[in-house]
Amino acid sequence: MSLQRQPFTPLEERIDRWAQRRTAALMAEGGTWRARLVELLVFGVKQAWACVFGAVMLALLVTARLLYPESATLVRADALVLAAIGVQIAMLALRLESLREMGVIALFHVVGTGMEVFKTAVGSWAYETDGILRIGAVPLYTGFMYAAVGSYMVRVMRLFDLRFTRYPPLRATVLLAAAIYANFFTHHYLPDARWVLLAVMLLLYGRCVMTFRTQRLAPWRRMPVLAAFLGVALLLWIAENLGTAAGAWIYPHQQGGWELVPLMKFVSWLLLMMVSVVLVTVVHRPRAPEPA
Repeated sequence: MSLQRQPFTPLEERIDRWAQRRTAALMAEGGTWRARLVELLVFGVKQAWACVFGAVMLALLVTARLLYPESATLVRADALVLAAIGVQIAMLALRLESLREMGVIALFHVVGTGMEVFKTAVGSWAYETDGILRIGAVPLYTGFMYAAVGSYMVRVMRLFDLRFTRYPPLRATVLLAAAIYANFFTHHYLPDARWVLLAVMLLLYGRCVMTFRTQRLAPWRRMPVLAAFLGVALLLWIAENLGTAAGAWIYPHQQGGWELVPLMKFVSWLLLMMVSVVLVTVVHRPRAPEPA
């Protein structure tokens, strides 16, 4: 289950080398606690760097809502589509994202847009109705919001050299992900199976442990995979609140004015994390820790 480590981009390589030099110098001086602070700093920097596409998308959504002129010839939704395409091209051109990662991100585009078209048709949420760069009621920038999740996940796999102990069988995870994705559609017509699916997810991943390191010479750290799922789902729920506050889309209960997105959506994001993980493992197969 082991694959050759994917290379860093030039910027990521510079961050990693700085961390190695600084940590080695501090350890030589006996500054163990300061070396751990450097490790924590690098962890935060790399997490932020992994989120760069999502952060730019969120900034574009908020800026477009606050500053984009209503009288502009190019409507806001179409401007966001073009801006998102520009960001994606820039990340490839500047070698901030690899073509292999782009392949995974394209899967997120397809899966996310398909769900968006259905969900807007049944009234789960709504977008602005103007613009021509859309599929039905869905402006095409929405696919980039799902792509931002894919971008984050493939980047953390590489940035932190993720390894997994007791990772569940891939076939089981694919079947569960397919059932979760189907439930996003079928629960409008059949009983909602989200709690059953959540229980199955907990059973599958309950014993799985993620091993990671902040840079190549740093010690390996461990954490339960479910804790990582919960953390990312919480951040996505917070981003969703910011997105709806910026008017990128609204839920029915927000028609009369913005309100907090219900915590039930956090469960939806947690289940969507399962689908996202499986999409990533299609290209980046889970690797086991190296023998001690």
